This record gives sequence, structure tokens and C-alpha cells, in this order.
Amino acid sequence: MIGRVVEVAETGRHLAKDRGFLTVAANGAEIGRVPLDDVVAVIASGYGLTYSNALIAALAERGAPVVLCGSNHLPAAFLLPVAGHHTQAGRLADQAAAPKPLKKRLWAQLVRAKIAGQAETLRAVGASHTGFQLLQRKVRSGDPENVEAQAARRYWPLLFGPDFRRNRDMDGVNALLNYAYTVLRAGTARAIMAAGLHPSLGLAHRQRGNAFQLADDLMEPFRPMADLLVADLVNDGAETVDRTTKPDLARILTLDMSTTDGMTPVGTCLERAAVSLAQCYAGTARELDLARRVPPLLA
Repeated sequence: MIGRVVEVAETGRHLAKDRGFLTVAANGAEIGRVPLDDVVAVIASGYGLTYSNALIAALAERGAPVVLCGSNHLPAAFLLPVAGHHTQAGRLADQAAAPKPLKKRLWAQLVRAKIAGQAETLRAVGASHTGFQLLQRKVRSGDPENVEAQAARRYWPLLFGPDFRRNRDMDGVNALLNYAYTVLRAGTARAIMAAGLHPSLGLAHRQRGNAFQLADDLMEPFRPMADLLVADLVNDGAETVDRTTKPDLARILTLDMSTTDGMTPVGTCLERAAVSLAQCYAGTARELDLARRVPPLLA
């Protein structure tokens, strides 16, 4: 899944389909177009946007989600295809029937990978990362001791300073993180649907009002990569989400991570993770296929 995340942040734009292209128009005149086959997600954050039905259907056929954002840069809604895989019915049945012990074991794998990624991000920015390996080893099935939260309490001050607090409703670094996570969440939801699974049936996230519980589960090991991207931007002087930082943040799905097969873009790593999850549900695999480490960003 290497392609383009299209963000439409300006007011009053109209998005439509013209043959094989997504087109953007302002005041009745076309101002841009992107091949539909290159689009991995559309993030709609501008006011007064309008869309053609043909475009929405064409994006759904390609499995590209449309993310409708509120004024705080957080997603208010996702538009996803009804069917994403030729064996979707069977995979959904496996997912729905997955026993609790299996879900707890899979969640532990995700938490361990996330903590390992946090250590790699800290190492990449030159911060202390001692103790994270020990925390990783403490994670048991279902993470009953909430080691994930223990790691987070150490991680954020080491990455962004002792005064930093993760708060979804705040501006600055928090808004940059929100935006990067929004792109990551869209890519994760797309990978889940493409694997024939449903994003609402989660492993550990169980909020009844959250339609993307599984996306929020599966993206956890990839958050440290988004954190590293934000840390690099902050070190370069970025202070908030704007026209300059949005394109950089949207790169999250194309950045490389280390895997057993070499360096692989985050988008492809998400696809592999989702497919391996479907295999675990079906009983044909026991381990999730997750990226192994977060490398330093080169640019």
C-alpha cells in the first residue's frame, strides 16, 4: 500500500471523479487531480466540502477510506467499503468467533511490539530508553498489569520533555500527534478491510461508541513511528498542524520500518499485520506479522 494520502483542507472545494482521476475544484474550476489508483486515503478537513457519489463509490471500490475530520483534526467519520476481501464472510465469522484467550494473547503481542517501538523511537532521538526491555518482558496475556500504561508514563516525558502531557484536546505537539494518528488510523482501517476483517470487532479496545476498535488495537505498534515523525518535525521548529506540517505528517504510511524481509513502508507493514491477524483468527498462525523496529528517519 504505497500511494498518496490526499488531504483537502481548504474551504468550499468540490471533489469528484473524472475517468480514472480524483479531481478537486474551486468555484467551478478544476485546480487539481490525482489518479484514483494512487490514492490510499482521503482526509477531508476543510469546511463546506462537497463530493460526487461516483467519487465515493470509486474510492470504496479501491478500498481507500474517506476520513471526515472535525475542527480539532480528529476523525468524525470514516467511509469504508462494504466488502474488502473475496473470503470476507469466512474471515468475519472467524473474527466474531475468536475466543477470549486468543484475543488476550494477540493483544499482548501488540503491546510488546508497541513498547519495543517506543524504545526504538527514544533511541532514535538520542533519549534514554533503559527499562523498556524489562517492561516488554513483563507483558502477560491480556496485559492485566497494564504495562502499556506504565511504559507510556515513562515514554512521553523522555520523548517530548518532563512537562509534556498527552492530551487529545490540546494544540501544539498533541495536535501534531492527533493528525499523524488520524492518517495512521485510516491506513490501518483500510488494511483491516482489505484483509476481510471488520474494524469494529476489537481485541482490547471495547468502547461501544468506537466503530474502529480493531484499528485502534492494530495500530498500536505503529504509533511510535508516528511519534518519531512528530519529534523530528518539532526539532525542526514545527509547532502546530498547518499547511507546512500536514504533508510531512501524511508521510507516515510511506516511511520504512524494519521487518524480517528488510525495510518496508508502514502501509505495507499494516497490510501484513492485518493478514496475519486474520490467519490467527482462522487458526493457521499463532504470531502476528509485525514490524521489528523503528529506524531513524533520514529526511
